[in-house]
Amino acid sequence: MARRNRRKRLPQDPVEAVIESLSHDGRGVARIEGKAIFIDFALAGETVQFRYTKTHSKFDEGRAIEITNPAADRVEAKCQHFGVCGGCSLMHMSPEAQLILKQNTLMEQMHHFGQVAPQQWLEPLTGPLWGYRRKARLGVKHVPKKERVLVGFREKGTPYLALLEQCEVLDPRVGSRLADLGEMIAGLAAYNRIAQIEVAMDDEHVALVFRNLDDLSDSDQQILIQFGQENNFWIYLQSGGPDTVTPIWPASPQLSYAPESGLTMNFEPNDFTQVNASINQKMIQKAMALLEVSEQDRVLDLFCGLGNFSLPLAKRVSEVVGVEGDAALVRHAQNNATLNNLDNAVFELADLTKTTLKEYPWAKAGFNKILLDPPRSGAFEVLPQLAELGAERIVYVSCNPATLARDAGELVNNLGYTLVSAGIMDMFPHTSHVESIAVFEKT
Repeated sequence: MARRNRRKRLPQDPVEAVIESLSHDGRGVARIEGKAIFIDFALAGETVQFRYTKTHSKFDEGRAIEITNPAADRVEAKCQHFGVCGGCSLMHMSPEAQLILKQNTLMEQMHHFGQVAPQQWLEPLTGPLWGYRRKARLGVKHVPKKERVLVGFREKGTPYLALLEQCEVLDPRVGSRLADLGEMIAGLAAYNRIAQIEVAMDDEHVALVFRNLDDLSDSDQQILIQFGQENNFWIYLQSGGPDTVTPIWPASPQLSYAPESGLTMNFEPNDFTQVNASINQKMIQKAMALLEVSEQDRVLDLFCGLGNFSLPLAKRVSEVVGVEGDAALVRHAQNNATLNNLDNAVFELADLTKTTLKEYPWAKAGFNKILLDPPRSGAFEVLPQLAELGAERIVYVSCNPATLARDAGELVNNLGYTLVSAGIMDMFPHTSHVESIAVFEKT
């Protein structure tokens, strides 16, 4: 007889717990009968009433429903949807405490995964706390029971879209218009065939890319165009993959931003750009200073994207070579170099997880300085080649402290580098996401 897979029934009554510490994702950590419990919306030092949400063999999960003695770091969440929307997890924590949590996360990951520590910890880079987000992917779903089209982010811990009126961290040009977007889509004949909206903004313009699962009628397209004209939104359709993104109003839109004064960076709505324009500008200046660039330097910018760092580098050094694995980004980066009259910036296509860099003609002369800005998976595969290229100084920008720590351990413990300094950059306030930067010197 087949054994039935019976899921253990969750306790239904509230349980009291004392929060001992915080996890890296900002959840309170308590112990009941020796078993760790990760509790949403609880802070260190608090006594809380919580309900179990999941059980596992080695730990459990829960959600605070009452705070008996609030911590000094607790603040009232500004967003009315906090706790329902899964987009932000730290809005109940003061901004100062959020920075400390992120600094501690980087410090602990460096120790745990890399067995390293920097000679100096850098002061955090900070910027606006609200309305900072200029890139987002909004889900769209017609929900008959709610008699409306929902636009926004998923509920915390579920695959369902949350019922949102606004988003406090999204730039208010869109963050205050979620309900209006849903109402407009509800008026389309294809109201249930719009899957998502890709949002991309610059200082002056808002691009909305509607992912249409079916071709839209002329009347539906006209509704979208009218909505764009009335609200100063640029309207695009995307019927398939990224190469199908097509503007329908205006005819030839062009988004752009200034990575620093005197530079213009053109980009398309589906290109990768940093979501926080203020932190991005500060990050670029910090990277230039930490790399200690001069007119004699030949710099390699790996995972260069659009040239976010490459073009500011080109203004300061003899030559910069940007390497990227996405052909469209390489093409856009080269176009941006031409746009800014920078003939000392060259961009190359290469898969940096598999490439032997020194086999390329542009790598023969070597590089004395290198900037890395890899994806979440890090840059482990390419690290052994950096010393071979003659890099005496490396600046590493990271969106994942665990892979930065792993790579830092490799550079320091096996490849002859010293970890000079490291610190966090608060690219995503009110979330547990940790952006960081580190500097390495050849020993």
